[in-house]
Amino acid sequence: MTEQLRPDGSLRHLLTLETLNRGQIERLLDRSQTFVRPLGEPPPRSALLAGFTVANLFTEPSTRTRVSFELAAKRLGADVVNLEVQLSSRVKGESMLDTVYTLQALHVDALVIRDAEAGVPGLVADNVAPHVSVLSAGEAHLSHPTQGLLDALTIYQRKQRFAGLAVAIVGDIRHSRVARSAWQVLRALGVTDLRIVAPAALMPAADEFQGCTRTRSITKGLEGVDVIMMLRVQKERFGEAEVPDGEKYFAAWGLTPERLALARSNAIVMHPQPMNRGVEIASVVADGPQSVIRDQVRNGVAVRMAVLAEVLGTRAGAGARP
Repeated sequence: MTEQLRPDGSLRHLLTLETLNRGQIERLLDRSQTFVRPLGEPPPRSALLAGFTVANLFTEPSTRTRVSFELAAKRLGADVVNLEVQLSSRVKGESMLDTVYTLQALHVDALVIRDAEAGVPGLVADNVAPHVSVLSAGEAHLSHPTQGLLDALTIYQRKQRFAGLAVAIVGDIRHSRVARSAWQVLRALGVTDLRIVAPAALMPAADEFQGCTRTRSITKGLEGVDVIMMLRVQKERFGEAEVPDGEKYFAAWGLTPERLALARSNAIVMHPQPMNRGVEIASVVADGPQSVIRDQVRNGVAVRMAVLAEVLGTRAGAGARP
């Protein structure tokens, strides 16, 4: 596995949350919170990364993640380059590493990568110059570390703790990088009642999600929980004949007001988006008073600011928190 830390212990890359300890994660969450502002207030801005260049290299479609990384970098004063595979030289047959070396020669300091192929962020991190950082914006079905961090931040803002919470991750867990990063971060932060709730076809392999309670009953899975994390059905990762029927899936697994009532009265509802309304979640729940889905979006920029500040801030001579 690619080493994510520099010899001095500072964070250089962020490819996965799996190897970060609780103290490292809490540092990132604490720093993220300093960048959170209520809606209606001007967002935080800094010249911390003035003179640095961040390249967003996305070979899968994205709206929230790409835009939030772009906003995060710009609000820290960095220059930003956005590349999509449809517009890049990869379409012409250029390899990912050739593209990376080109960007590196153009004085790019950080590469934010989303790719459908497992191992690409690590491959890039293993081959860039020592001054370049690599951040995963989503790796195949395996990992989405900044999503895991923003989910943890959102939970803490509402619950002010992790110990003693019951968290249910519901839906297409087999194909979900969001679920894997949520499991990693919540386990590290001390959540012991972590439930994965899914039909048999969408359950992960038996050797994954160690320490979680598995259930194929949504009723049992939601009973008494503090946090419900609904997942999008990852249709793009199914074979054509395997995609579940939307109406039938909603009837069996969708989060409705009646199912939400099985959780604690102050339970929060999360979703990484994009949502399939009427498939995994009812609109009345997604837009209801227990939903923190929009808070997750807001926190995404704060978390990505914190990560960029952490990996590049030491080089800027400003490793201290803002």
